Amino acid sequence: MDTVLLSRLQFAVATYFHFLFVPLTLGLSILIAIMETLYLRRNDPQYLQMARFWGRIFLINFVVGVVTGITLEFQFGTNWAGYSKYVGDIFGSLLAIEATAAFFLESTFIAVWALGWNRLSAKAHALSIWLVAFASNLSALWILVANSWMQSPVGYVLRGGRAELSDFLEVVTQKYAWLTILHTLAAAYILTGFFVMAASAYHLLRRQNSGFFTKSFRMGLTMALIFSFFEIVEGHLHGADLAEKQPTKLAALEALWETQPRAPIYIVALPSPSNDGNIVEWGRIPSAMSLLAHHDPEKPVKGLLDFPKEDRPPVLITFLSFRLMVTLGIIFCILTLWGWARRNRLTESQLYLRVIIWAIPLPYLACALGWTVAEVGRQPWIVYGLMRTKDAVSPVATSQVGGTLVAFILLYTVLGILAFWLMARHIARGPEPAQAEV
Repeated sequence: MDTVLLSRLQFAVATYFHFLFVPLTLGLSILIAIMETLYLRRNDPQYLQMARFWGRIFLINFVVGVVTGITLEFQFGTNWAGYSKYVGDIFGSLLAIEATAAFFLESTFIAVWALGWNRLSAKAHALSIWLVAFASNLSALWILVANSWMQSPVGYVLRGGRAELSDFLEVVTQKYAWLTILHTLAAAYILTGFFVMAASAYHLLRRQNSGFFTKSFRMGLTMALIFSFFEIVEGHLHGADLAEKQPTKLAALEALWETQPRAPIYIVALPSPSNDGNIVEWGRIPSAMSLLAHHDPEKPVKGLLDFPKEDRPPVLITFLSFRLMVTLGIIFCILTLWGWARRNRLTESQLYLRVIIWAIPLPYLACALGWTVAEVGRQPWIVYGLMRTKDAVSPVATSQVGGTLVAFILLYTVLGILAFWLMARHIARGPEPAQAEV
């Protein structure tokens, strides 16, 4: 392996691990804020009890997410110095805004919220978690704007051998960025909903704190149901935008090799690993891809053979990741509809509760597959159409990157086991007795 591949693997390991914790942080912050608001409106101590219980899960995820997020940013200097030098004026400014405008607000008020039980009034405490929820999601927004610029670079000029920011407003308002933000946040809320449902199902099967966990389950179910269907609609809009912004990725998603009108989608297909244009297919849906990309069945969709071979992404990985991600999205819709039909008879729905517990890895897998589609499908570019990945790597020895990659894997394995053990232990214990004041 060369330095480029090892650096990519190291960044992928850090990203996948980091995103095991970020989605739950984003979604739980909102659910906890809603719980505290319901406590204020209904004066029901059980909602405050729920906020305390789920708040500890939130804090575990927040701490691990912060630690792993810092190591991600360091890699832009250690492993991707060429990238930082070339586009640092643009990418660096977006990360700086994320830190100063969002992360500082989030970290300040999370301390206020965590230490403010029985010290703040109920209204002040609820306000603090709403500010945490706002800042957490704002932080994600700025990071996704930065990533979207790598996928669809706009608002820049080339000067002195570097890309420099020329139109900040264009960068933060481009359609691709906002579609990415909506898609990623919706995925985070789906994961949160399923996590809360699974943890609640564990106790409902044992008929422990049934009232508490029925309320929790329904809140998680409502979030998962809304955003599972929202994700399907938004994904269609995202696919149409790819036809304009990243046509090679769109072609790879469906293994479309030849440019053609009435371009089909195949329900089941397997592209050749050698990128030679061969494909095993079944279940042809005529014109479906043309409709997805251009909303016109007669309009041609550009195939991979019309792009230079060196500009094509790895088709097999991109294709399979996308297929599995979409399949999981459909499963989420089915499971949440099933749950909505059983929402008033949860304790009697033994089979459904067991299915939900076993389904908890699926939204985590879907998030990982989404990042695989986004990042592998962009290759061989680190900034699409502007800078190739091989030109962005730092001039460091292969052995150095290999050593840190092994260290990352070992450290993250230990950290991940500890974090999920703490969460599982807390869930198994159940909630503390309800208290009537903050």
